[in-house]
Amino acid sequence: MTSSPNVSLRSVSEPTMRLISFATLFVIGTDTFLTAPLLPLLQRELGVSVSRSGWLVSAYALGYAVFALVAGPLSDRFDRRTVLLSGLVGFTVFTAACGGTWDFWSLFTTRLLAGVAAAFVTPQIWAAIPVTVPASSIVGTMGYATAGLAIAQVVGIPIGSFLSSLGWRVPFLVIASASVLLWILLYARFPNVRPVDAASQGRLLAPYAQVGRSRPLMLSLTAYLVFQTGNFAALSFIGSWFAQDFGASQTVIGSAMIVIGLGNAVGSLTGSRLVARLGQQRSLLFGIIALGTIYLGTALVGTLRVAVPVLALAMLVAGFLFPVLMSELQSHTDLARGTVSSLSNAAMYAGTTISGAIGGQLLTRFTGYSGIAVFTAAAYLVALGTYALGGAFRRPVSPS
Repeated sequence: MTSSPNVSLRSVSEPTMRLISFATLFVIGTDTFLTAPLLPLLQRELGVSVSRSGWLVSAYALGYAVFALVAGPLSDRFDRRTVLLSGLVGFTVFTAACGGTWDFWSLFTTRLLAGVAAAFVTPQIWAAIPVTVPASSIVGTMGYATAGLAIAQVVGIPIGSFLSSLGWRVPFLVIASASVLLWILLYARFPNVRPVDAASQGRLLAPYAQVGRSRPLMLSLTAYLVFQTGNFAALSFIGSWFAQDFGASQTVIGSAMIVIGLGNAVGSLTGSRLVARLGQQRSLLFGIIALGTIYLGTALVGTLRVAVPVLALAMLVAGFLFPVLMSELQSHTDLARGTVSSLSNAAMYAGTTISGAIGGQLLTRFTGYSGIAVFTAAAYLVALGTYALGGAFRRPVSPS
């Protein structure tokens, strides 16, 4: 375990940290993707339009994205264990409250508050990993966290669909119950990770000043935003592409997405071995180039049978790459890890928003997936250039 003044004597083994990381991201991630398959049912039960029901998905993301900007610097001032457990209590209460709502606005409000609470949970995992496991195991442990999120993406929609057959309130109550079990696990095994003294002094938003003074970190965050904009442009419209060009039904699309998502999970769990051989700098460079090349290849795909394995391969590379991206961001600071984690999440949601506004136009105005493929590859190229400007490929970054 790395020696750090901000980790208490409470010990945690590397396998335990991997289990904790996987379980936390799986539960939070499943809740994130839970609402989408419930929308037709919620629309009928609550008597709202299709466009209005979509806000039930946006409410969670909105609460998370906005409060992540506060949760980051706040978590850098206190023991991460305390912030994590407190945030999970709020997440459990508000998710359970979703199952007790009675109209659109009450459900909207509880989903918003569940997103707010989640913003205090996941950044603590990303920020704690670099100081609780050996340096050689950071990427591998982050891979387990990424796998938890990836598998949540794969099973979130099927779980939501299955449980909703018992009533639309049931999925929320089941996730709340799983959150209770997760809280017990974290209470028993998550270590005390206290802030570095310098990070706990001064104004609440002081960590943002530390981030702003680091040019390499600012460039890394910018590169991450650009990368995620291209990434989610490709991810968000896979189903629309399958339906538009191949006439795929919802059942076929759902099955295809499970196969594609499994590629992400496999890459997350096994990619650390390849990273260990290549090194993080070359893994970052080759990973982004490989992913952009694969997406460019989708412009030439003309059948669903080819599209699914090609996209599964893309997700396998993405699963390998995502822990490298997170590790690169965390490598720039010791004092504001929570803030950096929260900013990366905010960047991801911002990228999702931007790509959502652009991707639909690209899909309709260009043949097949070519418009989105070229946009995604171009975004990756810009991200690579931005990482290079920050020195990501020249030398190891010294935390400040």
